[in-house]
Amino acid sequence: MSTLANRPRRARAYVPTTALAQAVEFTDEAMQVFLTDGRTLGVPLLWFPTLSAATPEQRARVEIGGGGISLHWPEIDEDLSVANLMAGADWRST
Repeated sequence: MSTLANRPRRARAYVPTTALAQAVEFTDEAMQVFLTDGRTLGVPLLWFPTLSAATPEQRARVEIGGGGISLHWPEIDEDLSVANLMAGADWRST
């Protein structure tokens, strides 16, 4: 008999249910996606050659779509999903 089944679960203070983008910022080497639940996701620009080659002004013109599920840069024709960023998917994994 397992004693794990009898142990009560510890409650967490906050359990995130969705990852939705609310803002995006860039450093010289990374993109930071600020999520509505308070988390910040940082990913290297090297993962995204189109974004890496874009000017800072082009990167700043990001559109957050679908209520926060996607990121779109119309000027450079780049689209990213927040779910894939959370999963760690990069351009080399496809």
